[in-house]
Amino acid sequence: MVLDARSGGSPLELLLIEDGLIDARLTIEAIKRCGIHHHLTLIRDGEDAMDFLHRRRVYARAPRPDVVLLDLFLPKVDGFEVLESIRREPALSDLPVVVLTSSDEAEDRNRAERLQVQHFIGKPFDEHQFLQVIRQMQELSLVAGRDLSQVT
Repeated sequence: MVLDARSGGSPLELLLIEDGLIDARLTIEAIKRCGIHHHLTLIRDGEDAMDFLHRRRVYARAPRPDVVLLDLFLPKVDGFEVLESIRREPALSDLPVVVLTSSDEAEDRNRAERLQVQHFIGKPFDEHQFLQVIRQMQELSLVAGRDLSQVT
């Protein structure tokens, strides 16, 4: 299924779990610059992310994301706990997760890979680098049935 804003295709449902407003802004702007037709929800802590993903409390009617962009260092519940919860829940276990992190620790990368993340990306320091990362996501075609390289 190719999504195209001009033809009325459904937007890609993105869940960005990021507590840093500057990093969130850079992520959102980069996604917009890549021309991905999307709807993005920003969640700023791990506890709210768990509620959103499991459709609890105020998020009872939350959409199921197509892709989760996950920071590892979150308040309340860390990103690894969120990721473990995703993988344990049968309804979410196939959800593509891209880790966006400032961590360069090999153990963090290994742990994320054991939890079957689609990609582990160190946060870039400038917008040009970040745009390259987003374009790389497009090439990955992360979502089954949705080729992100064809999304406009």
